[in-house]
Parts: sequence; structure tokens; C-alpha cells
Amino acid sequence: MTEQLSSGAGGFARSGAGARAAPSEAGATPDAATTWHPAFATDMQLTLSRLGRGATDPTHQVAADGAVWRTTLTVEGPASMRFTQHDLHTLRCEAWGEGAHAAVAAASALVGEADDPTGFVADHPRLHDAHRRFPGLRIPRTGLVLESLIPAILEQKVISVQATASWRALVRAHGTPAPGPTPANMVVGPSNRAWQLIPSWEWHRAGVDPRRSRTVMLALQVARQLQSGVNLSPAEAAARLRTVPGVGVWTAAEVAQRALGDADALSVGDFHLSNMIGHSLFGRDMTDTEMIVAMQKWQPHRYRVVRLLEAGGATLKPRRGPRLSFVDHRLH
Repeated sequence: MTEQLSSGAGGFARSGAGARAAPSEAGATPDAATTWHPAFATDMQLTLSRLGRGATDPTHQVAADGAVWRTTLTVEGPASMRFTQHDLHTLRCEAWGEGAHAAVAAASALVGEADDPTGFVADHPRLHDAHRRFPGLRIPRTGLVLESLIPAILEQKVISVQATASWRALVRAHGTPAPGPTPANMVVGPSNRAWQLIPSWEWHRAGVDPRRSRTVMLALQVARQLQSGVNLSPAEAAARLRTVPGVGVWTAAEVAQRALGDADALSVGDFHLSNMIGHSLFGRDMTDTEMIVAMQKWQPHRYRVVRLLEAGGATLKPRRGPRLSFVDHRLH
């Protein structure tokens, strides 16, 4: 059930009513807003946490008052979104900018409204404990493929601190100022065209090697086809993503988890995931192949299992072998 605010003569009013909307706690009246009551318990911060790209992501910030701020580029234009919640069944989104109404319309899906945990059985002590402690963990769905695909490509084969630094540098340089009373230094990510116009030397300066920047460019060439994958089944959408040279199983899964809300998308090929699963649930090292077999019992909720383990404090034992090291691509 939702209650939306819309702009019009005489200020902001509840849809179908004449009451004026109260100003946002952030200090400015939003261009659009909605309050809704999800069918399943929802922890806003926990659910949205995997959408941010590091603590200094200029498109995703958690304010001192606990509100989650996100910027996005909708089909109607840029928007800033502020998420708050009263309890596990009462959430609110306020938005500013040209794309405010489109952002508000997508807000409930973004916080996992369509994520249905029915059929999931937490039949392991660690899963049972995490499921009990974090009943509001939902799988978000942004519905925006390139918004998740580009940072996922930047994360390929590098350590996280490098990937987040590259993302931050490129977004700040080529994004646009965030509308509304956002926390300081927030921006809206670049448009597809703006990404395409980034010169090769600037990718290099941001620490992105030619292989990854080339993959981004190839994805941008088929952006419309990739975006239409949100209307396909998860398997079909993943297959479409993997037609882009340089996009493999891991990258497709990372996109599916965020853009498609796929609760089963398993990031096979992740440097730590198989051993995290192995040691958290089975007490031993695991290869990717062994992990896939062991996780079959939890289909179609394998990504939910991963998120619950992460939230509950998963056991992580490093692989026996060389770790990924910092490689400064600016020197090559």
C-alpha cells in the first residue's frame, strides 16, 4: 500500500487529496514522495547496502540521521532519493530533480518489494541464526542495467580499493550535480553518452586498463538491448549480458543481483566466495565447482544465502595461493 505526493498548483499534495505535504526532514520539500508498507519485513539500510560502491561512493551515501541517499539517472532525468523508515513495515522515499517522479515510482522495487522469500528454508544453524537476526534483508531491484554493469566491469580482476577509486574518479569528473539537499559531494552518474565520450587517457588516469574500458564501451554500444533484459527471465537476461565481450558469469551475476533483483544469482569466479561458503557452511575449503554443487539445495535463493552469511559475519579463510595485488595501471 502506498501514499504518493505529487506537485501541482498550490504546492505538494497527497494524491487525490488537498492536504499540503510536510517538508522533508532533510530541510527541503521534495518534488515527489511516497510512503508504503511492504508485504515482507524490510531493513532499508541492510537491503540497500550492496548498491553502494565503497564508503565514498558519490552516488550512494548514508547520512548521520540514518537516511540512505541515492542518485540515479531515470528516463525522465536526474534524481536524488532519500530513503527512511519508521519500522520494518513502513518505508518512505522522497525525491528531487527532473526524474523525481520516476524515481519514486521505482522506490519500492529498489528496496526489495518484489523479493519473495517464500520457499526459502534456512536449514543450517548459521543461516537460521542470520535469518532470525536479519528478517528485513531483501534483495533490491534497481531496474537499471548499465548503472550496475559499469561499476561491475571496473571491479573485474582488481582489488576493491582500486575499483572504488576508479568509479569515484570517473563519476565525479563526468557526472552532474545531484539535485536536492543531498549530503555533500553527491553527484548523479554519467549518462550513457557521457561515458562514451570519456577519452582513453582519462580512463588510464583513473586506473582503468584498456581491457576494462573497452568492455564498458562495447556494453554502451548495445545499452538499449541490455536494458531490455529487465523484462526477460534471469537466465535470458544473464545470457544477453554475456554476449558483450568481456562480460562473464561473475559480472552478469553482479548485475543480476542489483539491477534484476535476482535472489539466486551466484557470483561464480569471485576470489573469496567459494571459500566463504565452504568455511561458513561446511567447514572446509571449496572450489567454485564444489560450491555450485553444494548450493543447489538452496536454489532459487543462493544469493540470499550469501547475503545472510555476509550480514551474520561469514567465516572467510583466504585461498591458498597468490592474492590479487594492487596494480597501478597508470604506470603502463
